[in-house]
Amino acid sequence: MKTKTFVIALLALFAHFTTSNAQDVRSVLDKCAAAVSVKEGVSASFRMESAQYGKANGTIKVKGRKFHASTAVASMWFDGKTQWTYLNSNNEVSVTTPTEAQLQAINPYNFINLYKSGFKSSMTTNASSYHVHLTAENASRKIQELFITIDKKTFSPSEVKLRQGSKWTTFFITDFKTVKLADTEFTFKSKDFPTAEVIDLR
Repeated sequence: MKTKTFVIALLALFAHFTTSNAQDVRSVLDKCAAAVSVKEGVSASFRMESAQYGKANGTIKVKGRKFHASTAVASMWFDGKTQWTYLNSNNEVSVTTPTEAQLQAINPYNFINLYKSGFKSSMTTNASSYHVHLTAENASRKIQELFITIDKKTFSPSEVKLRQGSKWTTFFITDFKTVKLADTEFTFKSKDFPTAEVIDLR
């Protein structure tokens, strides 16, 4: 009797903390994408820990695919096609057309453009959060694995962890809020950096 009770309790606990229904996972990610992709835009603070890029604290503003991220070392602007990266140390700005992997490495919200195709998904849940696990179906994909923690009330992501090759990058996200952002927020303005050397790498 005690064994049966224990098994029932264990199954109930497992059912509470775990779900693997693909439709449920997709629904959570769709709601998270909607929270991040509001028409006005969103802003947040983040802390990055990366085996490849080191550690950094900063702020980020996002509007659709556009983003502007700032840290003590560099500032980045992406208008949906072109990226400008300004390095404080040498007063240079490089202009590039970034790849999917490069965008993900600096924009913790780029997963909202990835999860809809090419990834298998699973999910666990607790009282306050959803924990989504995505794995790439194609071994040649630059980003092979992601873990995303999503708040149950706001559907905003609080942690994004991704693997490129064998190297992991984790973003811890705080102060998420909706803000009204102009499109000019996401382009480099040469008048603000009049002495910077511009290097076009496109």
